[in-house]
Amino acid sequence: MNTQTAPKRILVIGSINVDVTIRTQRIPTAGETIHGRGPEIFPGGKGANQAVAAAKLGATVTMAGAVGDDPYADAALQGLTTSGVDLHYLLKVPGPSGMAFITVDDDGNNMIVVTPGANATMNAMRMDQLRTEITTSDLIVLQGEIPIDGLSRAIELANHRVVLNLAPVVDLPSYLLSRADPLIVNEHEGRLALGVMTGTDPDASLSDEDVLQRLIEHGVRSVIMTRGEQGALVADRDGVAAVPSPKVKVVDTTGAGDAFVGATVAALAEGSTLIDAARFAARVGAYACTGRGAQPSYPDSASPLPDQRQGAL
Repeated sequence: MNTQTAPKRILVIGSINVDVTIRTQRIPTAGETIHGRGPEIFPGGKGANQAVAAAKLGATVTMAGAVGDDPYADAALQGLTTSGVDLHYLLKVPGPSGMAFITVDDDGNNMIVVTPGANATMNAMRMDQLRTEITTSDLIVLQGEIPIDGLSRAIELANHRVVLNLAPVVDLPSYLLSRADPLIVNEHEGRLALGVMTGTDPDASLSDEDVLQRLIEHGVRSVIMTRGEQGALVADRDGVAAVPSPKVKVVDTTGAGDAFVGATVAALAEGSTLIDAARFAARVGAYACTGRGAQPSYPDSASPLPDQRQGAL
C-alpha cells in the first residue's frame, strides 16, 4: 500500500450470504434429476465477497450489510471477520440470513439461485442511517443484490467515487447509472445496462465494444466489462482498451467476478489508473478460479498471481 498518504476508505454496501454448493458432473436441464456431491458451505454474497477480496489485498474496507439470527449467520461472516473488514455497520436482524444455492459442474461452470433474507433490510431507510459513512468514504462499492431503493439512495448520498457492479441488473434511473466510475458488468449485464440507460432493447448485433461506447455516450463515466477467459474491456471518454486474462486451470468460477471487483477497488484506492486496476483485477480473478468457493479462493497480497504474459501460476 502507499505509505506516503492515508489509505482511501472503502465502504462496501451490499449482500452477505451463505453459499451452499453442490458439485455435479454437469448442470442439469429443466425437470432433470442428477446425482451431486456435497453440500459445501462457504461465506458469500456479492457485497461480502468484494469486501473480502479487497481487504485480503491490503485495502482498508468497511462493510455495511445485514445477517439474520439463524445458525448460518456466523458462517456468512467468517470471511469478513478473518480478512479484517470493519463490521461496525453490520446489522443482525430477526429471520434468516441471505443464502445462495449453487450448482458447480466438473468444468467449473455454475448455476446460482439467491434468496435475500436479511439483505432485504438494506433499503433507503438504512442508507439514511448510514448517511455519515456514505458521504465521507472515498470509495463506495455497490451491487444489485440489495433492494433498489437502498441502492438508489446510497448513490444519491455518495459524495465521492461510486463503483457499481450492476449484478444482477436492476432498473436504476439513468442519472444514477451515470454516477458509476466505473460501472462493472459482464457481457450479458452490459447489454441489459444499455437497455436501462436507453429505455430500449439494444441491437443484438452490437459488439461488446459498441455496447461500451454507447454506455459512455449515454453518460456513464467509465465502464469495465468482464468477459471470462477473454479478459476484460475498459472504456471511458478516451476509448476502449482490452485487458487479457491469464490462462489457468479452472476449478470453480464462483465469485471470480467479485474477486475482480474487489481487486479493482483495492487498486483504485492505491491510486492506480482504471486500466492498471483492471489489469491487476484480471490476474486476481483468474487466481480465484483455481480454488473452491468464492472467498476461500481469493488471494492475499503475498499470493503468486498468474502472469498475463506467461499464462501460468
